[in-house]
Amino acid sequence: MSLMVSISGVRGVVGSGLTPDVVVRYASAFAEYCGRGPIVIGRDGRITGKPIAHIVSSTLLSAGCNVIALGICPTPTIQIAVEKLKAAGGISITASHNPIQWNGLKFLDKTGMFLDARQNGQLVTLAQNDQRSYVAWDKLGRHQENTTFLQKHIDAVLEIPTIDLQLVRKRRFKVVADCVNAAGGTVVPELLKAFGCRVIQMNCDVSGVFVHNPEPLPEHLTALRNRVRREKADLGVAIDPDGDRLVLIDEKGQPFGEEYTIVQAAKFVLEKERKKRRKAAPSVVVNLSTTRAVEDIAEQYGAHTIRTPVGEIHVAAKMKEVGAVIGGEGSGGIILPSVHLGRDALVGIGLTLQHLAEFDGPLSELRKELPHYVMLKNRIEVGSRRPGEIIDLLATRYSGRERVNQDDGIRIDFDKSWVHLRPSNTEPIVRLIAEGPSEQRARQLVDEVMREIGP
Repeated sequence: MSLMVSISGVRGVVGSGLTPDVVVRYASAFAEYCGRGPIVIGRDGRITGKPIAHIVSSTLLSAGCNVIALGICPTPTIQIAVEKLKAAGGISITASHNPIQWNGLKFLDKTGMFLDARQNGQLVTLAQNDQRSYVAWDKLGRHQENTTFLQKHIDAVLEIPTIDLQLVRKRRFKVVADCVNAAGGTVVPELLKAFGCRVIQMNCDVSGVFVHNPEPLPEHLTALRNRVRREKADLGVAIDPDGDRLVLIDEKGQPFGEEYTIVQAAKFVLEKERKKRRKAAPSVVVNLSTTRAVEDIAEQYGAHTIRTPVGEIHVAAKMKEVGAVIGGEGSGGIILPSVHLGRDALVGIGLTLQHLAEFDGPLSELRKELPHYVMLKNRIEVGSRRPGEIIDLLATRYSGRERVNQDDGIRIDFDKSWVHLRPSNTEPIVRLIAEGPSEQRARQLVDEVMREIGP
């Protein structure tokens, strides 16, 4: 599938799935959706980003929208700008962690949050209309460049109330930063320097040429892991192309675990919340596929854990609804509402540095203090069956025996372990995630579910 249209926006292979016609169709529809108000745009640095940004900008201007162009910047920077500028919406030109031949459009509403399912449906309906609507020559929108928001984003992180900047600066952390030559290449090193870190830059030239697979998984970060060891650094940080996911490498060059970025951040934030002596228990929001370690930490601090379907907007919307103190997803995404309601690698860096500065030991020891679980992932070829048939079968087998949640596919909770199955939006498969306190238990769960499903 060369074009994907989902709650995460539109993305595809440039020149085949994502063509100029598709970009014009969705940009003009978004202009109409936003009432032709001012729209903030930015891009993640991919080599195809500049021409696509020109198409987006020209389309919006022709539709009567004023355009505020931020240039190359992380998606969370665009989210902050939309909110601060009181714009009608925003477009992030990015394909997130997809390979270099991909690009896409992520759409933000006037709050700086992604469109939810209802809003996304409205946008898609407008895009499917073959009649495009543009304004006369004297009603064209105005184009304005604004390059101030990278610094404003940095300032917002430095001003997080729980961060003691002087304490972090005293530690003089040595940090290796791998920004995959994309949107974080400028702003992440600058943020680290503002924290007093000694920064070793890897892949920070913002050329848009990915020197390794851009998804920040351990198997793609061998060079970063080796560099951390060679430089005797305190930690390594890996950022995905549009800067909303943060993955940590400890001082031994070992992966901290992408699931554990949110775990350690939740522990840090909830420790601070406990000292406030709040009347009501604080809430943490994560999706159904995020590690159970978050729940263990929340219980330790008397907090509630709320789970949502997979997708940033689901987590962010629930956080807004319940007034959660922190939330995120196990892919390395941290959402801190005091900055903005979106996943943000820069926020994650700030919280991690403060947490490590207050912790009496290296990052590897901090990791040992967190609950330990093992997660396994699998994919089920559905063949001639509908994915829903598999979900319904498991619901029938396990309802009444275990805790079952069907908000997004099906999640079955056992004692200290769980399994989550959800249909893929892009392939005829069902994705399966199982987690237990040991690899043996996680594998038992996978085998058990596969037996229940049958051939």
